[in-house]
Amino acid sequence: MNRSWYKVICFVIFSTCCASHSHSQILKDFKETGSFNEQELWVRNEPENVTININAPLHFNKKGRTFLVLFALPNGNNIEWTKGKKLKPGDDWHFDIQHIAAQTRFVRNLDKKNNYIVAYLMTEQKSWPTWKRTIQHSKIKIKNIVDSLELRFKEYRPGIILNGHSGGGSFIVGYLDAVEKIPNNVERIAFLDSDYGYEDSLHTKKFVEWLHHKTHHLFVLAYNDSIVIFNGKQLVSATGGTWYRSRLMQRKLSETFLFKTSIDTSFIDHTALDGRVRIILKENPNGLIYHTVQVEKNGFIFSLLSNTKFDRRKYFTYFGNRVYKQYIPE
Repeated sequence: MNRSWYKVICFVIFSTCCASHSHSQILKDFKETGSFNEQELWVRNEPENVTININAPLHFNKKGRTFLVLFALPNGNNIEWTKGKKLKPGDDWHFDIQHIAAQTRFVRNLDKKNNYIVAYLMTEQKSWPTWKRTIQHSKIKIKNIVDSLELRFKEYRPGIILNGHSGGGSFIVGYLDAVEKIPNNVERIAFLDSDYGYEDSLHTKKFVEWLHHKTHHLFVLAYNDSIVIFNGKQLVSATGGTWYRSRLMQRKLSETFLFKTSIDTSFIDHTALDGRVRIILKENPNGLIYHTVQVEKNGFIFSLLSNTKFDRRKYFTYFGNRVYKQYIPE
């Protein structure tokens, strides 16, 4: 066969296979963004004073799974800041400290088999802890938000990922408090320096029961905030920070699960259940503030891909240089 014709046939076969696996689909009420092959929808829950921005890929792989990531925003941040962009003169510095949108694009490009939808969750007060204190039946309303988002994508049977940074962890804790048992379709829970609200008496048993299912993952990042002095005062109380809460969580879970711990000059890394539980604690001998740095330095990527083939093959390094720079928009 002529080599030119052989190349053409191979190209046609390859294109046909790709087309059968993925397809462009504008979801109901969504609008194409015009960049990075994405579509978005803004939702405003008036009674709850919650704004949700849902970002989905334009092309869904029909052969892959769909993951719905619920990212609860950190205190004091809006959705645009959390998504991120390249800084220009006069821009607010918050645009350059999380880059959840760019990190999502990195994950989508790396894991082409599966589909990742991210819902950014913001309260009117820009604080989930404040919202919970001021809204009646707040925990039930958090569960309703999760259920309504899952229902919107029911045809894809999404695996739910509860994720949040800083005060966003209060959303996750509120959901845990609202359910008797963590549902099986919640496949991953990730606290990005955000497990301030963890209580042994309320949450450990639920985690233990949930983690017996082999598809479930618990992921925690924290740093030693207990020694940080900010404006002449301790940043957190002795028992109020993520350092204390994360160590407490690991200690209580170790009563049921066998942990392996590795320690170096930078991190204390606790793992259990063949990596399905990962609690990484950043040492802090100089008393610095690493609160958002943990997210910026590929932390969100790691929270989605920990204990997957992409983590094991070292496509990215946690607390290393940003691997998602090419996906940051202007």
